[in-house]
Amino acid sequence: MTLGLIDTLVLLLSIALVVWIGLRVRSTAGTVEGFLLGDRNLPWWAILGSIVATETSTATVLSLPATAYGPVGMKFLQIAFGYILGRSVVVYFLLPAYFDGKIFSAYQVLERRFGGSTKQFASILFLVTRNLGDGLRLFLASVVLWKLLGWSLAWSAIAIGAITIFYTYFGGMRSIVWNDCIQFLIYMLGGIVTILIIGNALPNGWQGFWEFAAETGKLEVFQFAPPADSATTWGWLLNDAYSFWAGLIGGAVLTLGTHGTDQMMVQRYLSARSQTDAARALWFSGVVVCIQFALFLFIGVLLASFYADRPEVVFEKSDEVYAHFIVHSFPKNTGMIGLMLAAILAAAMSTLSSSLNASASALLNDFYLPMQKDVVPPERVLQLTRYLAVGFGVLQVLIGIWAGSLKDTVVSNSLTIAGFSAGILLGLFTLGNLTNRVGQTAALAGSLLGLACLLFVQFAWPSVALTWWPDANLKIAWPWFALIGSMTTFTCALAVSYLPGCERKAVVATNRN
Repeated sequence: MTLGLIDTLVLLLSIALVVWIGLRVRSTAGTVEGFLLGDRNLPWWAILGSIVATETSTATVLSLPATAYGPVGMKFLQIAFGYILGRSVVVYFLLPAYFDGKIFSAYQVLERRFGGSTKQFASILFLVTRNLGDGLRLFLASVVLWKLLGWSLAWSAIAIGAITIFYTYFGGMRSIVWNDCIQFLIYMLGGIVTILIIGNALPNGWQGFWEFAAETGKLEVFQFAPPADSATTWGWLLNDAYSFWAGLIGGAVLTLGTHGTDQMMVQRYLSARSQTDAARALWFSGVVVCIQFALFLFIGVLLASFYADRPEVVFEKSDEVYAHFIVHSFPKNTGMIGLMLAAILAAAMSTLSSSLNASASALLNDFYLPMQKDVVPPERVLQLTRYLAVGFGVLQVLIGIWAGSLKDTVVSNSLTIAGFSAGILLGLFTLGNLTNRVGQTAALAGSLLGLACLLFVQFAWPSVALTWWPDANLKIAWPWFALIGSMTTFTCALAVSYLPGCERKAVVATNRN
């Protein structure tokens, strides 16, 4: 696809705005606290926008319409209700721990309870899974530019990464948050524009669309009972990701992990002016995410109606449907295509920039500074933080380019593994809050067993024949992974603590923290 002059100007203007914001706020990133946490003085509504934009990647913008285009329809929205419930628990039970003292890293809380080794294990788990996952998300965003603009995959990844590294390096957290807000507005505006364009292009108008939606049931949100062809209720609950219970329970537990223990999100809470502001931003972000999901899912239902009258158009993957409509049905050289490309880039950069800053913070505060015998000058710490952010940016670009040589199944499995950390970290934080017996040795053992359990569930369980189980070959749906990981980590750590020498007293006695 060749961009017209107006579309090119819209795209370049959005990129220029991102760079300008990074340079505009560079003076506020002159200290470590300013660079990593925006001097803990950011307004709650800006943090809200940043939370939403950070958890929205290019894969979300393209995959949500693809999900609704298929048989799922609007049922994915049930997971968003679970997200709201999970955020409520984080606000009341986990958030206070982050404002109990001046900390920079989520995993410093684990150090207080278990010890330095647990903190470092959690931080390593975050660094590995976060950079692997975001490198693969960068790959998915690069594929979009590759297919829409004809750029090579490598240069697409380098372009997105370079812009993100630039404004993160100069502006730090304040630049990231304000850019996230702008990027949120861009991709939401792109979604609204898409609805208007599809609505005008529907062959039978809106009346035909509502009839199509009623016939196919794509606007149905709730699914409380299994379909008639389901072998068992338990089998349906475990392998259907879009049942009400998987959405509510699985989505809530997943959010407890991603928004309650992930450094990338915790860093935003610590940037707020107070715990009250952080709580307000976190809870309302769940409502905004629900609205955002509804918008992009509705686009998918509209696309299903649009292409229902075009049987000659066949997609190998439903993920291609939104990009296909942009290329072939958006009005050319009106700024609309440029806006959509800007929206796709915005979704990618908002996630990546947050990842770079959070990774630098975790490595600096959980590993480098505790290893130093002497106090490191603030200027040196700030310089190292910037360099680390750049280093993680380069790493993610390299992962994105490397992913181009992998099969789609490898990429999807890798993204699944990248999500394992949410359940394991949630198990650790739950152990710290609900038990007094479990010490560092038991906590680490439980974490490793939790990781082993998730790997088994993902790769071995579908092929394991269990004669006593009626659905022996079922594949457990992804919303349950966080619950499985957290429960396994918790119960195994508690069990190990009863072994000789593994109780908490033995750990505390040798722990200076």
